[in-house]
Amino acid sequence: MIKPEDADFHPPTSDDPTWAETNFFGFYIAEVPLNVGVYTLFRPNVGVVISTVAINSRFVDKPWEADYWDPQHHLPIPQPPNLRDYTLRNGLSVKSIEPNRVWQVEFDNGKNVSMRFRYTALGLAFDISDPEQDPIVAAQRGADTFAWGEAYKGHFDQTGHYEGELTLNGTSYPIDCVSTMDHSWGLRAEHQDHNMSWLHAHFSKDLAIHAIFDFDHTKGPDAVTVAPALHGYVLENGEIFGIASGTSRTVREGYYAKSVEIEVVDSAGRTWNLSGAGRTSFPWQAGPGTVGFNVLAEWRCGDLTGWGEIQDFVGPQNLTAIYSRL
Repeated sequence: MIKPEDADFHPPTSDDPTWAETNFFGFYIAEVPLNVGVYTLFRPNVGVVISTVAINSRFVDKPWEADYWDPQHHLPIPQPPNLRDYTLRNGLSVKSIEPNRVWQVEFDNGKNVSMRFRYTALGLAFDISDPEQDPIVAAQRGADTFAWGEAYKGHFDQTGHYEGELTLNGTSYPIDCVSTMDHSWGLRAEHQDHNMSWLHAHFSKDLAIHAIFDFDHTKGPDAVTVAPALHGYVLENGEIFGIASGTSRTVREGYYAKSVEIEVVDSAGRTWNLSGAGRTSFPWQAGPGTVGFNVLAEWRCGDLTGWGEIQDFVGPQNLTAIYSRL
């Protein structure tokens, strides 16, 4: 169970320099379509924080082809450390007004990009290690089967409402969407050898589906991948229903999801079928040791239409092993 104190820094369980604490806020402006990600990865044992801000409206396979991309990997952690209220030297400020429920986020690069938004949770934080919330974890109690191990032993995902304004190159856009944030703490190695597909589909304040699937990169680019669900939930009318089982089938262009078909069964025994189509693409390096092949997808579930991001993560060393043989 996620507690209010989990909004703060957690005491590192080791003096390993790769101990990390992360925040991710991702939202979109569907009319453009514009996909936005704001990320911080703190390494308290070495006193630095990685922060990336990405804004993209197109299909790109190089980060500098996006509308905006600002990765900074050696920002000092403000002192005294306070994860609920911090301002970084890249122009990013984050305040947790209500722990794990309301955040106020601002960013201004002093030139051509600024944003200000409030995130308000629409349901509980979903603890992927809690068998009371996660039926897959309950069924595997006692087995450590999630491939990212230590990096995600402390982790929650949460769906919420984003409200605010983004200004990009002189044009202002209202922010008003339902999307997902997450928070992790634990050892986060520079080289991440295991993969996952982290995705979500938001149809309204009353219905959203978030899931983490396995992802096998070894078939190479352009391969169709079929993967089991590892974690996730259905948020319906403010209530969380953990995903009990599910599969995804992804048609890829390179390693980007071109189209996805998903079937999941929730804790109430209901089956949900979704189909998604990629509307943007961007190679997000959350840190030097991972690449997230990110896609903003347009989703359909029955007669409903929604939006949400697909993030398929692979380590660069695994990619070079594949591409060097092509």
